[in-house]
Amino acid sequence: MPAAEDCTKHYLITGGAGFIGSHLSEALLRRGDSVTVIDDLSTGRFQNIKHLVEEYGKGPQSRFRFAIDSITNETVLDRLASECHAVIHLAAAVGVRLILDEPVRSIETNVLGTEAVLKAALRYRAKILLASTSEVYGKGNSVPFREGDDVVIGSTMRSRWAYSASKMVDEFLALAYWRSKELPVVIFRLFNTVGPRQTGRYGMVIPRLIEQAIKGKPLTVYGDGSQTRCFLHVADAVAAILCLADSPEAIGGVFNVGGLEELSIQSLAEKILAKVGSKEEIIRIPYEEAYQAGFEDMRRRVPDISRLRQTVGWEPRRTLDDILTDTIRDVRRRLQG
Repeated sequence: MPAAEDCTKHYLITGGAGFIGSHLSEALLRRGDSVTVIDDLSTGRFQNIKHLVEEYGKGPQSRFRFAIDSITNETVLDRLASECHAVIHLAAAVGVRLILDEPVRSIETNVLGTEAVLKAALRYRAKILLASTSEVYGKGNSVPFREGDDVVIGSTMRSRWAYSASKMVDEFLALAYWRSKELPVVIFRLFNTVGPRQTGRYGMVIPRLIEQAIKGKPLTVYGDGSQTRCFLHVADAVAAILCLADSPEAIGGVFNVGGLEELSIQSLAEKILAKVGSKEEIIRIPYEEAYQAGFEDMRRRVPDISRLRQTVGWEPRRTLDDILTDTIRDVRRRLQG
């Protein structure tokens, strides 16, 4: 086999037509790898990967394929897994709004879907990178969050915590496959990843506030606005995932992937108004009106990225200003049709 082919790999990306998956597919293709995406388009959009189909998915030398199907279709998933070197599992129910509106679908997608992907990867000994979330830290007060911290989750009577619990089960299951079956597993916990192609459809705060500002509507901040977050540009998230995919030292590990600039949602809304050039007001909406009675939120969500930095040398390169500039440009383009 030619040396040029030795360093290239074939990746299967579940949920690859989504916001992060489409950027990841793009980065892998541009560095010379092959990519197969499986996505049922329940939350992903074909428009996110249409340009990849046109550029890389045609002709005898095509390096991009797209299967419109669910990861719970074991026959299709098995065939796709048999053809790849590694699986990057991004398919999941995401966003607070979706979790509250469709709790059964959300839990089943996360737990049963991850089980199906792990079984398929095991059959072919494919390395698997599992996307998790900062939500697994629940109501923990030990900030910044470290991967080995104890976890405090809210009551099962509050469906808001179903997502946190389901992703914890995903992590437990993946690590069990690593320990008992020696399946090469890497888990990365994403913190508030933002950028082009993300929409506010499922409660993502930055694209939602930007769209309100561009449309000349008041910006709606849930709660008192003092809750804080750290945002990460999707390009930096993709760079971290690629570093983990390439690192033998990362196998069996859990890694925070997030930004380091902490700010309140009230301050975020003010920054967005200034960047857009809007004079609209900021309206605070109680959580009970925005979601449901008894809704609980995390007051702070700040990652410790020391483990990731020490293992692969990754640091976020883009600032909050970069994130807002790129996302505003993308939302303007989308709204203009």
